[in-house]
Amino acid sequence: MSDTRHLTGFHAVTARLRQHPASVRAIYVVAARHDRRAHELIERAESAGIAVHPVDDKRLDAIAGSDRHQGVVAEVDAALPYRTLEDVLESLDEPPLLLVLDGVTDPHNLGACLRSADGFGAHAVIVPKDRAVGVNATVAKAASGAADTVPVIIVTNLARTLRELKDRGVWLAGAEAGGAETLFDADLSGPLAWVLGAEGSGLRRLTRELCDRIVAIPLLGTVASLNVSVATGICLFETRRQRSAAGHPAKRA
Repeated sequence: MSDTRHLTGFHAVTARLRQHPASVRAIYVVAARHDRRAHELIERAESAGIAVHPVDDKRLDAIAGSDRHQGVVAEVDAALPYRTLEDVLESLDEPPLLLVLDGVTDPHNLGACLRSADGFGAHAVIVPKDRAVGVNATVAKAASGAADTVPVIIVTNLARTLRELKDRGVWLAGAEAGGAETLFDADLSGPLAWVLGAEGSGLRRLTRELCDRIVAIPLLGTVASLNVSVATGICLFETRRQRSAAGHPAKRA
């Protein structure tokens, strides 16, 4: 297995340069780009001692594996800095806010979930090792840099991890249509992990049974359910709104 992978797009590459510059091996930029955005990225890379290679469109397409790269590709270490759930929880000075994704397989959905996790201050995203997409180049691009700012913790046994969270006093709130309480009624001010299921199938039976509560997002239209990334954003936003109203604003790292 290769020890490097490729990040594509200005947001993802810039975030990696800002967060973990030592992990960037090289950057490839379309030679024809002379705009301010490209210049700023090149200056940031060169100031960090990272080689920047101007290439033509065809060469960059080959490196990225597609033409959807916005004119920039970074070769980076394959592994993100390793963090455990214990590391995350021990470092907090506010009630934990976690996102658990039960079998999300679409990389664009995972990337969008990471963007919401970053935007609303989730402390980590937990995903199972099997039957789920990992943090690949497509996820990183869709996340627009959030794959480098939000710890993604991959666990081999999701049920065991959920039980461990409960043992540590973290409440598990499953988001699913038909929940016993609505998002507007639920108290989300304490230690909390939102648990959302896969596209289409929702929460698996055991995952649902381990949740302390099942919460529904009130919908007024004819659509019966929401995309998992949309639901994630709504749930995290409402959690932060409640915490802010209670005098507990988000704390940035």
